[in-house]
Amino acid sequence: MLHQHLQPAGAMPAGLTSLALPAEIRAAIKAGAWIVFNVSGGKDSSAAMFAVSIVLDQLGHPRNRRLVIHADLGRAEWESTPAMVERLAALADLPLCVLRRNSGDLFDRWAQRFENGKRRYEALETYNLIGPWSSASLRFCTSEAKAHVIGPHLARTLRGETIINVLGIRRDESTARSKTPEWKADTRYASAGNAHGTRMMLWHPIVEWSTAEVFAAHVHLGIPLHEAYTCYSSSRLSCRFCVLQSIADARASASAPANRDALMHLCDLEARSTFSFQPARWLADTAPDLLPSDLQIRIAAAKIDAQHRREAEGAMPKGLRYVKGWPPRLPTMSEAAAIAEARAPILVRHQLANRFPTARAVRDRFADLIDQRRSA
Repeated sequence: MLHQHLQPAGAMPAGLTSLALPAEIRAAIKAGAWIVFNVSGGKDSSAAMFAVSIVLDQLGHPRNRRLVIHADLGRAEWESTPAMVERLAALADLPLCVLRRNSGDLFDRWAQRFENGKRRYEALETYNLIGPWSSASLRFCTSEAKAHVIGPHLARTLRGETIINVLGIRRDESTARSKTPEWKADTRYASAGNAHGTRMMLWHPIVEWSTAEVFAAHVHLGIPLHEAYTCYSSSRLSCRFCVLQSIADARASASAPANRDALMHLCDLEARSTFSFQPARWLADTAPDLLPSDLQIRIAAAKIDAQHRREAEGAMPKGLRYVKGWPPRLPTMSEAAAIAEARAPILVRHQLANRFPTARAVRDRFADLIDQRRSA
């Protein structure tokens, strides 16, 4: 356990930045809420856990009502992350709970998404072919593999309790996080007024900290840092390769020998899918010298096919793009012909059956889908 000097309740030792401690969170702590530290192994969640622990001790919060939780993302995680999380939990002298998605890891989820997308495209259930990857606007990697795994588990195992999830989110991380509140009620997994009386809260205690203040906390409290920072100069710890990652961090990750298999796996999916890992950047371009020659050739072909796909889909009538999964109206025969023409080479590229090769077939399929929507 790291050595800590007790201060007046809510105060931080000299050299550490104060935490965001809103009245609602303080009251829940004083009432004996469960404190759950969501720890990824990265600098922010680690700093939040040890800084918050100081305040909890000052407030007299019982240590037997605290735990560390980690969502294991499988092959997507750095090889050293599980051991790092275990080390951090041991240093905090808290029990650790590791959870995993039942239906495979994040790599499986990306592959499943593309296979499902191809099936739906073949059936004309989608207007455009859907790629495998999550994105800034569609972060199912975070929701499905982390929040939707941790939340239901806590609601079930701590039923009837008040649960405070401590997250190391900071406002200066990104524009998207710049308006993060100090805390908020979380009714996703325990609805307001539920029969069991379970109450869940999200607390962002270091929301106002800068990156420098986070690293200062690591030094001041003796919190170890993940090898992503110390050995490979990454600015943040996430997955080995993240759809939100900077090119510098992607290159840092690629330079780690233990991450090479993951790099090859994801570049192979780029080649097969013809979708780049990030909207404007192919992961294969991160460290092209590491790719075997056959994969380099396949990536080059995938880039050409991706451009052809974008051009073909760009030529399709824009007013017929599906709305919430359904066609907005019937196409004219000329519009249907344009759709059939655009789809044909994409179907061939992905070895899918062309079940609607003519204007008439496309129009009939639209009519069928519209009927399904009306009867749903």
